[in-house]
Amino acid sequence: MRVYVPLTLSGLAEAYKTGELAAGPVVAYAVTPALREWYLSDDIEELEYAALNRAALASLRLLAGEPGAVRRRVVVAVDVPDRAAVADPDRGLDPAALGEVRVSGPVALSKAAAVHVDADDADEDVSAAVDALGAADHGDDDAQFIVDGAEDHELLWFATQEIPNLVGLED
Repeated sequence: MRVYVPLTLSGLAEAYKTGELAAGPVVAYAVTPALREWYLSDDIEELEYAALNRAALASLRLLAGEPGAVRRRVVVAVDVPDRAAVADPDRGLDPAALGEVRVSGPVALSKAAAVHVDADDADEDVSAAVDALGAADHGDDDAQFIVDGAEDHELLWFATQEIPNLVGLED
């Protein structure tokens, strides 16, 4: 099963150093039954794109917790065994938890299929979105518009071999 793990660039650098995205359980996003119902599509590529976008929103939340972090969303696409990723049935239809899964055990960076990162030109909009998250969560439509503005930037695709360049480390 393909899951999308939200990170920051500093989190990606740490994963590169340790070889693990996290020791587990890891919060990730995947094509869950609730996501399928919400998105109303049978096209697996569209559904995976929706899961990727859910992870990108979670990456924004991680950035809000790291004031000094580079303002770029980071999502790592990882292949895990189907049974390793479990959706919480009690939160299945909660809009905030659509597509959310927990991956048990450690998640090795070597299982990553790709890394998705914002381009340099997204910094301003991502920064504004991070700043607006709290107000958007409390129902402020203007703040939600700003948060949604970050989604106007497509995450770029990178091969896992490019991680050292993304995080400023040498091989």
